[in-house]
Amino acid sequence: MSWRYRHTVLAHCTLAFFATMVGRVAISPIVPSITNEFTVSNTLIGASLTGMWLSYALVQYPSGILATRYGERRIILVSIGGTGIACLVLATAPRFEVFFAGTVLLGAVAGLHFSVATAMITRAFDRIGTPIAIHNAGGPIAGLCTPIAVSWIAVRYGWRPAIAATALVAAVVFVLFAGNVRKTEPRRPEMSITERFQIRPLLAVLSRPAIAFTSAIAVLAEFVWTGLISFLPTFLIVYREYSSTDAGVLFAVYFLTLGILQIGVGSLSDRYGRNAATGTCMIAAIAGLAILLAVPGIAAAVTGIVLLGFGMGWGASVFPQFMDHLSEPERETGFGLVRTVYLVIASSGSLALGALADQFGWGVSFGTLIVSLVVVCALLLGNWLRGTGY
Repeated sequence: MSWRYRHTVLAHCTLAFFATMVGRVAISPIVPSITNEFTVSNTLIGASLTGMWLSYALVQYPSGILATRYGERRIILVSIGGTGIACLVLATAPRFEVFFAGTVLLGAVAGLHFSVATAMITRAFDRIGTPIAIHNAGGPIAGLCTPIAVSWIAVRYGWRPAIAATALVAAVVFVLFAGNVRKTEPRRPEMSITERFQIRPLLAVLSRPAIAFTSAIAVLAEFVWTGLISFLPTFLIVYREYSSTDAGVLFAVYFLTLGILQIGVGSLSDRYGRNAATGTCMIAAIAGLAILLAVPGIAAAVTGIVLLGFGMGWGASVFPQFMDHLSEPERETGFGLVRTVYLVIASSGSLALGALADQFGWGVSFGTLIVSLVVVCALLLGNWLRGTGY
């Protein structure tokens, strides 16, 4: 690959991540409008979003295997095009059952992208740190732009055109990617897919104490992240009585903070250790949630959102911790495996928060997130006191 073409690959993989993230983030700012039109509870909306994150989780490990068999470009195009189709299903859903199925489809097709694009970028560059960081920025950029745009369109034209607009984004990125990224040959076209799903080797990786401990941290932290991305705008609208536009702006500030400050989390992790950086994130997130729950006013809301955005950058310390405990040959599939496992378990965050909100209100629902983060702090403290080394 020439220098220019390497950067073409990076730019288009980043655009692809942006497009798949836009589709997933677009639902959260308009949850109240969706519940009103379909006359459904927060529990059912939470269940549909849990279905989206669950299907997203389940394809993490298989996506890399499919890319090995069929080529990265083809899988990424399926992901982008599928995201656009799924968004059209959501925008035109006549009944909530169809909307529910559309969210599950959206998670599955969007989830095909991340691991495959990361592998494609890794092969294109010798020094991969900066290119991967640029690629990852596609998610926070989508989180910054989407809530504001979707809220604006929904207020003026309704939630269905707002969702349909995300399909247009996917269509544009699909055309750009198909036209500018060359065909990639499958690395193992003769490979039997079933041989990569043998249970014993998978269990051997997951049962290692260091991997199991880090997975427990990731499950609890991801549970909180999933709940926030599903219901933070709704919490701000219902509990804090902000307008949908103001809630969308605050949601965008959350993603902006997350995108910028997670680089600092990575630096803390390298300098002071993975667990120290993760613990700092947990304390910041607890403080942010406590402020949002207990302190009124826009200044308090912004402060809470910024602390929360920093705290949810925990992946910059937890992901390297997984890599620290995986050998070089294991990293390609091993990380996808543990990512699938912890995402599957944590995908219940949307359902749990919606159900708790219906039964006890948004204060209790978001208070549960604080409990999860406190448990993470307790695990980190216990690990440090025991001196286990992981």
